Amino acid sequence: MTSLSILVIDDEPLMRMSIVDALQAVGHDVQEAADGTEGLALLQTKPFDLVITDLRLPGADGVQIVRACQQAPRRPEVIVITAHGSVDTAVQAMKSGAHDYITKPFSMDELLLIVARVADMVSLRQENVQLREELKSKFAFEGIVGKSQRMRDVLEKVKLVAKTDATVLIAGESGTGKELIANAIHHNSPRRAHPLIKVSCAALPETLLEAELFGHEKGAFTGALKQRRGRFELAHRGTLFLDEIGEISPVVQVKLLRVLQERQFERVGGTETIDVDVRLVCATQKDLKKEVAAGRFREDLYYRLNVVPIELPPLRERKEDVLAITEHLLQVAGERLKQPAKTLSPKAREILLRYPFPGNVRELENTIERAVALAQLNESIEAWDLCGEAQCPFLKGGEPLPDCGFCAVAYSGPTSPTIEDTTLSAARERFERAHILDVLHRADWSKTMAAKMLGLSRKALWEKCKRYGIVTPGDEQEP
Repeated sequence: MTSLSILVIDDEPLMRMSIVDALQAVGHDVQEAADGTEGLALLQTKPFDLVITDLRLPGADGVQIVRACQQAPRRPEVIVITAHGSVDTAVQAMKSGAHDYITKPFSMDELLLIVARVADMVSLRQENVQLREELKSKFAFEGIVGKSQRMRDVLEKVKLVAKTDATVLIAGESGTGKELIANAIHHNSPRRAHPLIKVSCAALPETLLEAELFGHEKGAFTGALKQRRGRFELAHRGTLFLDEIGEISPVVQVKLLRVLQERQFERVGGTETIDVDVRLVCATQKDLKKEVAAGRFREDLYYRLNVVPIELPPLRERKEDVLAITEHLLQVAGERLKQPAKTLSPKAREILLRYPFPGNVRELENTIERAVALAQLNESIEAWDLCGEAQCPFLKGGEPLPDCGFCAVAYSGPTSPTIEDTTLSAARERFERAHILDVLHRADWSKTMAAKMLGLSRKALWEKCKRYGIVTPGDEQEP
């Protein structure tokens, strides 16, 4: 049972002492007051989960206590103690917000039973608050990790569009985080208290997708044994996220266009027109302009969907985000495993920065999850933990594995382990390159700041970056 913070207010010392002893015996934290005035004063100084008060008190009566509790920051529940002749007043206290009342004489077991029910309710309320906070944190804008200018621009656009009801079209390669953006838009919009319904348009054939979106009547097609509401109806007053919108057939395109224009539709096999209030957020890997030019996507629908376009850059075009996302993932993994977050070795950092990540953020997430599992009890993740094979032979000095992207990156790089690399000068160069990468990351890729941290001039740092093949944002503007 949840331990509660309880205030007991009663002007009868023996009754008050009996209640306090009984509550403390089952683990509750209890304070007491001998009259209504003292009780009101305590309510101002400390938050309570529950107040147990006699109805008739000197200074302030039980009804006044109930009303004061309604104004208190935590709004504690109230149990009113009343005599047989005061039941009507107890009912009045209930109408003012009291949780329950108990009539004298009563046994302590009877009172403890009511308190236990309050404890369950308080526990459930705390869980709900925690879940809401976790949900808010999960889909907060701060949950979108990215230090690059392109991602900062995307985030600013998402913040602005979330406040509106505009239709949004999110474009980007697989794994760039299109669903994450859709979640952020919904959960930070005026519609956040209503459903966010998601549909993968690529996962269903035309006939099933139409029924999935718009619902169907009983007998509309073989297997339609009963009426079924579609996703548009389920998303009423909320948001509908259509992933891979470029995969929908011409028939579905026509019905979708009508919903966007008129905010109404009919179920498959039905004649009743259904009005719906839904915000549409769509995502695609395809270039819909090219699909329109090729005649595979309706031009009028494209313009209806493309009210606010958001383009997510692939991870290879925002290398400065790789380590920021990685550190975020390591922090999350540490919290999940209840252990300190692992760090990256310089070699692991270098390989992550040079690897192209064709699967984008999703591939990076899988890589870090695997690396954390392979690193086990080690404090840091080494280069070989990034490979798809445990105990990677190449990254530990052996032969490269076939079809391993991380091995290929390490093999082709300036720090690949070769016979020549065993010289002291080569070892210094490997260390210097890794150290420069680490300082650049800590300086948010500002060469001016990194040069100061390294004790170099900006020109000297630029020359070293050029020598070691280190590419940073804005290098195309460098001399």
